[in-house]
Amino acid sequence: MGLEEYKGVFVFAQQVDGVLNGVAFELLGKGKELAEKLGTEVTAVLVGSDVKGLADELAVYGADKVILVDDPELKNYRTEPYAHALASVINEFKPEIMLVGATAIGRDLGPTVSARVQTGLTADCTVLEIGDFPINPIPNQEQKHNQLLMTRPAFGGNTIATIACPDNRPQMATVRPGVMQKIAPIKDAKANIVEFNPGFTPNNRYVEIVDIVKAVKNTANIMDAKILVSGGRGVGSKENFQLLEDLAEVLGGTVSCSRAVVENGWLPVDLQVGQTGKTVRPQIYFAIGISGAIQHVAGMEDSDLIIAINKDEDAPIFDVADYGLVGDLNKIVPALTKALKEAMAEN
Repeated sequence: MGLEEYKGVFVFAQQVDGVLNGVAFELLGKGKELAEKLGTEVTAVLVGSDVKGLADELAVYGADKVILVDDPELKNYRTEPYAHALASVINEFKPEIMLVGATAIGRDLGPTVSARVQTGLTADCTVLEIGDFPINPIPNQEQKHNQLLMTRPAFGGNTIATIACPDNRPQMATVRPGVMQKIAPIKDAKANIVEFNPGFTPNNRYVEIVDIVKAVKNTANIMDAKILVSGGRGVGSKENFQLLEDLAEVLGGTVSCSRAVVENGWLPVDLQVGQTGKTVRPQIYFAIGISGAIQHVAGMEDSDLIIAINKDEDAPIFDVADYGLVGDLNKIVPALTKALKEAMAEN
């Protein structure tokens, strides 16, 4: 493999029913940052049927170019035609880096495509950087420069691993939604579109979609919340989360939780914050009864304002909190809720 042939940062711009997934804009933001360090461009790969109209939106969020694969076979997501489309783009245009969102679609598509183009893939990344590999020089071993360093939780979230793919291209990663930040919109940006269609011949791997049933979720999307009231093991019980619900209701916020809460069956996994949950960036984050393990902090440390309540004054959560209250949450949270209600009533 001639690695020097591979240039550019490519982003799979996931869309469903003609609506772009927010992770596409987040990846374009990170892709632009990586491309600047490599002195190259960021390209969005838009795959679907009758989706050309979405290209300008990708340009607004940083795509220097949009490769469009538009075909009726791509109307709904199916592994085989989508994998054929993306693998064909990679083989034709030879990107140095290929980023895919770690959504349900991306987690299926990314590994399938990486196997077809014979490269590695680092899944569920939380940090992407350009640097040297090995990170620390090893005697008698070449240190390669301008490598994509892909960081992700490993061993059930108990440690962090930084991985590189120095000998194959493209360097591929799936990235968790909510981890990267999209850029400020570029007003009136227009897409530089390159149309490409590798041709689609249905085979026995083309599944037939008989029906699509869309379920309505009752669980709030914590990634969109401006205020999160998050509880950990220290809350004590499922019933005790009513204290947090009351506080969240007064603030117009949403309740979320740590991994321990989900493991105890107190709240659903959709509300979990952390490396094995969701990455959030609310304006205000209450960490109540949460010790502050690195796996949790990694999912909320970019919140604008962090308020911690914990009976242990040495809890690691206080290291990242802007404000901290040491004491019994069973007394503090109801008192805080009452004070806020009274203050709002006066106004």
